[in-house]
Amino acid sequence: MTNPSPQVPGPRPAYPAPRQSWWRRLSSGAKVAVVASGVLVLCCCGGVAIGAGPDSPSAPAGKKAAPATSATTGVEAAAVAAPTTSVPSPAASPTEASPSPSAPPSPQVRTTTVTATAKIAYSTRTVKDATLPQGTRKVRTRGVNGVRTLTYRVTVTDGVQTARKLIRSVVSRQPVTQVVAVGTKPARRCDPNYSGACVPVASDVDCSGGSGNGPAYVDGPVRVVGSDIYDLDRDGDGVGCDD
Repeated sequence: MTNPSPQVPGPRPAYPAPRQSWWRRLSSGAKVAVVASGVLVLCCCGGVAIGAGPDSPSAPAGKKAAPATSATTGVEAAAVAAPTTSVPSPAASPTEASPSPSAPPSPQVRTTTVTATAKIAYSTRTVKDATLPQGTRKVRTRGVNGVRTLTYRVTVTDGVQTARKLIRSVVSRQPVTQVVAVGTKPARRCDPNYSGACVPVASDVDCSGGSGNGPAYVDGPVRVVGSDIYDLDRDGDGVGCDD
């Protein structure tokens, strides 16, 4: 039996440089978009699980490793096949505002000024008058009431007066004092035997302007209604001091 001759190791043939896959040629932003689209497709289809095969034995020493195939090749293919349109998330329904309890309306407050007038009562002053019989009263100057103007600040809340404050008081017309004269002259006593004029009670009474010497005098005529004690009716016609 002939033994095969041992092979003499010689130079190994040169392998061509591996070509980059389409995944490696994508930019970073494109990779993110593709991965996101793939994940979205997996979520919609029930989550397709992709398992990786057992590790291949290591290549012999000195040989260049074959280009590694990414474990996400299935995901990449699914991502490429799937449309890149994104599924809009369901719009959140607007929260309906629960009706809040209605607040009570604010009160309507109004402030105005109001003027009014008040009476100022007049005072009375008495004076003595010697020309008037004693005890007689006579008004010399009639009294007149004065007028005072009052200004108020009035507060009205919802149509109802709730406050009233006096802010100014001015005398518009001064009162006039009433003056009353009181007589101090003593009253004369008249003799009841005569009427028409007061014949004073005295020791003797004569007609004024006559020849008698008094001490009391009377202006006639006077009617004799009783006894002519002073002899005033000289002609006996019942009327004295008629000359």
